[in-house]
Amino acid sequence: MVELKNVSKWYGQFQALAQCSVQVQKGEVVVFCGPSGSGKSTLIKTINGLEDIQEGEILFNGQSIHAPGQDMSALRTKIGMVFQHFELFPHLSVLENLCIAQVKVLGRTPAQAEQKALALLERVGLRDHADKHPAQLSGGQQQRVAIARALSMDPQIMLFDEPTSALDPEMVNEVLAVMIELAQEGMTMLVVTHEMGFARKVADRVVFMDQGRIVEVSDKDSFFSQPTSERARDFLRKIIH
Repeated sequence: MVELKNVSKWYGQFQALAQCSVQVQKGEVVVFCGPSGSGKSTLIKTINGLEDIQEGEILFNGQSIHAPGQDMSALRTKIGMVFQHFELFPHLSVLENLCIAQVKVLGRTPAQAEQKALALLERVGLRDHADKHPAQLSGGQQQRVAIARALSMDPQIMLFDEPTSALDPEMVNEVLAVMIELAQEGMTMLVVTHEMGFARKVADRVVFMDQGRIVEVSDKDSFFSQPTSERARDFLRKIIH
């Protein structure tokens, strides 16, 4: 479903990504981990065009994402994205946050959009909060709204950029529970996270990054029991303890 071929990116003189290559199959859950500043978030943002690349190619269902003339709005309806800081519209209600793109981008009627939105809010346990504004919700509730909003566009794949890192510890599990359910239902997911418990539970593969490079890609059992690189072993020793 997604293929990165020798992807490189610079910010001025700083190389943020260096020759990154990985494939993601339909239905896979792939966790990207590594130390802060290793390029994980930058890499995942290149997949829906939020970050440009200077070298290499990224394919989504065989289609080059960064090709000239690419309709990014249409592409992003298929690639859902959940950010670290929710990115909800503060002046809109929860229900309106879920409906606006359905109407404006997908062309659904307001009634169709509302029906879809309410069903998704029910799914993430927030149906009773539909008329509230984001500021009236906890961080965990806002992140669940953000997940529901992404799902309202019927994406083929979901990208998560450290979705729990801005949350208080007691709110993390309520967000992870929604993500685990999605994974178990077969949603293709690329997840940047430090939540190693989540990775152990649902990841099919783990991509370990350091200094803008993909150091190793392996199935989760191999990664946690016998990582191939010394850098990954050192990372796991620190983060798990």
